[in-house]
Order: sequence, then C-alpha cells, then structure tokens
Amino acid sequence: MNKSLVLIKPDGVQRLMIGKIISLIEERGLKITGLKMLKMDDDLALKHYSAHVDKPFFKELKGFMTSSPLVAICVEGTNAVTLMRSMMGTTNPLEAAPVTIRGDYGITVGMNLIHGSDSPEAAEKEINLFFSESELSDYSRNIDTWISE
Repeated sequence: MNKSLVLIKPDGVQRLMIGKIISLIEERGLKITGLKMLKMDDDLALKHYSAHVDKPFFKELKGFMTSSPLVAICVEGTNAVTLMRSMMGTTNPLEAAPVTIRGDYGITVGMNLIHGSDSPEAAEKEINLFFSESELSDYSRNIDTWISE
C-alpha cells in the first residue's frame, strides 16, 4: 500500500469536475484518506512547485494555481502513485490516451484538471504540505479484501 496526493486544479473545480474525479478515484478502488478544498497561496505554490521556480512558465503556473480554490485529496492503495498517474493521462491532454482524465476532459497543457504525485517519495512530501496528520484518516473498508491481494 502507498499513498499519493491528488489535486483537482482550479480549472477542474470551475468546470464542476470534483464529483466526477472523486468518483473515478473511488471506482478504481483507491481509498480517500484526506480531502479538503482550499485556495493555494503564494507560499504553498512556491513549496509545492519548488522544482519549477526558475523555469519560464512558473509565474503563469503560480498565477493559475492561486486563482481559484482547488481540492486536495490523499489517496491510498496498492501502487497508488502509479495507478493515479495512469488514470490522469499525460500532461498534454492532446496526447493523453482516451479513458484517462486528461484524455477525456483536458483541453490545454496549462489547464489539465489534475495533479498527482510522481513517486512515493514526492507523495510523502506533497501530502505533508497539504495535510496535517490529524486531517488524514486511517480506516479499513470491507471492500479492501476484494481490491488488494
């Protein structure tokens, strides 16, 4: 079992995609252990996107991510990071496979609806940026025995 951070980005919130994306996550068998809506501020944007601060697109990215509320989700499951990355599709929606979130619903590279951690190490760091320990729930579901080996 591992965890991943998922962000429904401001365009996903504005396009009324919160419920659809959460449904897809749950239907795939991932367990939601943390969930909240927040407005990313400049400080959180700098921390979350620290690897991109010196890149030419950072100012636009920060402006977009701080423009409207987003939904932060902590998901847990077998291969949660890899599974979420597969469900999301590639960054460019025009290149993303059909039956992925970006492939079916994305429009542009900049506004691509969703973020998911790219490794278990990144997931741990990102989850700690968006959630305190008291905001995460550890629980079991009866269905888990039918999802994980």
